[in-house]
Amino acid sequence: MPTETNVDPQEPDVLRIFQSKEETKAYYDKIASVYDLLAERSEQPMREKGLQKLAAKPGERILEVGFGTGHCLVELARAVGPDGKVFGVDLSGEMVRLAGELVEREGVADRVELTNGDGAHLPYEENSLDGVFTSFTLELFDTPEIPNVLSEWKRVLKPGGRLAVVAMSKLGKQGFIMKAYEWTHQHFPNLMDCRPIYVQRAIEAAGFEVAATDVERMWVAVEIVLAVKP
Repeated sequence: MPTETNVDPQEPDVLRIFQSKEETKAYYDKIASVYDLLAERSEQPMREKGLQKLAAKPGERILEVGFGTGHCLVELARAVGPDGKVFGVDLSGEMVRLAGELVEREGVADRVELTNGDGAHLPYEENSLDGVFTSFTLELFDTPEIPNVLSEWKRVLKPGGRLAVVAMSKLGKQGFIMKAYEWTHQHFPNLMDCRPIYVQRAIEAAGFEVAATDVERMWVAVEIVLAVKP
């Protein structure tokens, strides 16, 4: 069970993050070259549903936080077209390198700008983006940090700008798989560095207006949330 120091009083049943950001960065740098083999097959259908909810349009300026190997960057770049712009922020320098190679191969590098950085501190102006997309990234932030992260994402969105989040969820039945996953996260955080959270609840608490939510099943529940900055 979590110790008292690993429990957030605002979300007592959501586990804390046990690794530092430096450790997280090192982990993703290490697995970047095999990430698609480890996760893309299970995560890709969930990402596609999130991209459909965001519905990026020609000419828009869209940010992806935690873009990994870059597959969604390519789709977003094609959706916004030559008059749009896609920005990406990822903590892992190795992911930035691989994603950069991918967008170059796919012929969309001229409309993609990548940054190696922390999604909690964005280098973009206030009210400058039409949309923010993120998948399997919000749950990598520690529980007390999530409100600040969402506030930062809201800052860079224009009024009426859209946020699409795909993240592991604690909604629904907490069966054996979920309990085993959380046990592994607690005892071997270097192997299981993220954990399920309450996604829509966190987004609403940050001041967004939720437009749609789906709960899908991977091997755990996944919330796919579309929200709007008022």
